[in-house]
Amino acid sequence: MVKKRKKRITKSRIGKGSRRNRSKARKIGASTPYGTCSEQLSPFGGLLALIKFLDLMKFEEIFESVYRAPRRKPKLGHYRMVLGVLVLLFIGFNRLWHFTYIRLDGMVCGFLRVVCLPVASTFWRYVDSLGINQANSFLNIMKILRERVWQQCGLTYTKIHISIDTTVETIYGNQQGARKGHNTKNRGKKGYRPVVAFIDETREYVMGKLRKGVTMSGQETARFVRRLKDQLPGCVKTVLLRADGEFLSWEAVAAAIEEGFHFIIGNKGCRPPFDPKT
Repeated sequence: MVKKRKKRITKSRIGKGSRRNRSKARKIGASTPYGTCSEQLSPFGGLLALIKFLDLMKFEEIFESVYRAPRRKPKLGHYRMVLGVLVLLFIGFNRLWHFTYIRLDGMVCGFLRVVCLPVASTFWRYVDSLGINQANSFLNIMKILRERVWQQCGLTYTKIHISIDTTVETIYGNQQGARKGHNTKNRGKKGYRPVVAFIDETREYVMGKLRKGVTMSGQETARFVRRLKDQLPGCVKTVLLRADGEFLSWEAVAAAIEEGFHFIIGNKGCRPPFDPKT
């Protein structure tokens, strides 16, 4: 026997969100006001700030006075080729092939004064033509740019701390210069052993060097220490170097003393022991 029930026994669902002060969705209709924009827009919002910053620092003037151009002569010119790579890195792409995504971007093309960017292989060939002379010129560009930024920001550090350390870059496959060395994360694998230096107060990269995967010698550490002074702004008077045990050698200590640097080198011990007077 089936009985009909007039009373509804099912419970209504309770919404999780509050219904108070809920506004209705706006619809676009014929009466919706609109306007036009003549500026070149880009999905990369922070790019305009980079353009204004480079204009303020007169980056093109610095580049043309310091950069040592390679033999290859690109149609865009050396400045715009290097500037294109900087824009690519600033946007967040880390491979030259990613130029295919921004070839028709309005702001990037307007910044580089072209209708369409060259193909990615054009930038590959230009980067491949760079040599050690260009590496030194890039460091000089960074030096001048750093001094101008400090002046604009009112930074007048008379004493700074520079941290120096060697790291490991694991290499897969057969590549020139790769060696088996101290590699804590990938033991037994080949890698490079680059050395880098940073200013602790501003977190700035001072200089570095990509090396083969062996421990640095005393002569290498001494040459690296002697080059640091040329990369610092003129307001810096006192420098404290901080390094690990790989920089513990008579040559590195002598170079630091000659350049007038204070230094702290962390190591458990060495043979023969250092003279406490030095």
